[in-house]
Amino acid sequence: MVKNKFVKNHSYGCGCGCGCGGAVYGLGFIGAAIYYISNAATFWIGVLGVLKALVWPAFVVYELLKFLAV
Repeated sequence: MVKNKFVKNHSYGCGCGCGCGGAVYGLGFIGAAIYYISNAATFWIGVLGVLKALVWPAFVVYELLKFLAV
């Protein structure tokens, strides 16, 4: 088997950008979904909560930038 000299070996931990942030996003999604669904008054508000849980990083960045702009 011939190894390509331009291909890096990414067999080391999470420092390689191999998707370890996906675990953080996944846990954040689960937590946000539980929060929004548990606080929903109706079924459709719960559905909206699941949609909000999909984009929770956007809410975090927005609030952080709003806080820093003060």
